[in-house]
Amino acid sequence: MHEHFIRVYYEDTDSVGIVYYANYFKFIERARTELLRECGINHQKLYSDFGLKIAVWKVEAHYIHPAMVDDQLSVVTYYDDCTGAKIKLQQFVRRSNKVLFESLVTLVCIDRRFRPARIPLVLRNAVKQLAE
Repeated sequence: MHEHFIRVYYEDTDSVGIVYYANYFKFIERARTELLRECGINHQKLYSDFGLKIAVWKVEAHYIHPAMVDDQLSVVTYYDDCTGAKIKLQQFVRRSNKVLFESLVTLVCIDRRFRPARIPLVLRNAVKQLAE
């Protein structure tokens, strides 16, 4: 499990004062980036060392409760599955212990020509640490 904290700013909200639906995708993306960074991996190093980038292949999203300006949120990420070419992560946006948004994100690695590529062992091991 990995946890990343986010404060909701006015710019994150829509005209009625709740978090704009697309911003939840920004929140979970930031959490995944911080997860990798804490495991000693960053996007630039992955590209320079392996010629690979991480791309979102599929997202299942469920909006449960709204978040509001000034809310302190946490994005909790759990390992779900990893195959040779795909990584699945469950991510939850919470306020305190109340789940506001949940998602199942499937990631793939792509090479310099934007073709699917095998996930490097270092990345596979990093995300599997979430299961421990």
